[in-house]
Amino acid sequence: MIRATQVRPQIRWTEAAADTVVLGFDDRHRRRMVMTGTRGLEFLLDLKEAVALRGGDALVLDDGRLIEVVAAPEPLVEIRGKDPHHLVRVAWHLGNRHLPTQIVGKGLRIRRDHVIEDMVRGLGARVIVIEAPFDPEGGAYAGGGHAAHGHDHHDHDRHDHGHHDHGDHKHGSHDHAHHDHGDGKCDHDHHGHAHAHDHK
Repeated sequence: MIRATQVRPQIRWTEAAADTVVLGFDDRHRRRMVMTGTRGLEFLLDLKEAVALRGGDALVLDDGRLIEVVAAPEPLVEIRGKDPHHLVRVAWHLGNRHLPTQIVGKGLRIRRDHVIEDMVRGLGARVIVIEAPFDPEGGAYAGGGHAAHGHDHHDHDRHDHGHHDHGDHKHGSHDHAHHDHGDGKCDHDHHGHAHAHDHK
């Protein structure tokens, strides 16, 4: 199986992509994983270390072709404050809980979490339910170090997904992904816990 062993950041490629993979936030932080593009191209992501992929990045195949990474829409809430000072106060509370948070325009975006949404409303902020790609800031919940592939934006080696509810994960027919170690086992690394099971 052809491999993708490098990542090219979104600002460093202009060539036409051979295929596209549509990935949610959790599936955009992987090291080794079999992927199938929207046009049917199957390949093995095989990086030296786990990399936090961003929408618009490209995976470089062994033969030089590029696979574009697209961030899949996810259930989110956008938080709006009364003024910048109020929004900073809300952001402090989110950061204090180590929640992955995306800063957009005049608001903040987090994944759906009814407990946090109630907290934010209690702080006087407005909560708007949306569906959009999730591209949170790095750093506040990073476990240390930056990804080695040379991103000029925020990268991290680990995510802390504390205090939030994933809800149901839905995968469209255009894309699927699973880990492959060549021994018939899949390895899933979610929230720092590894689980392996045999496929029969």
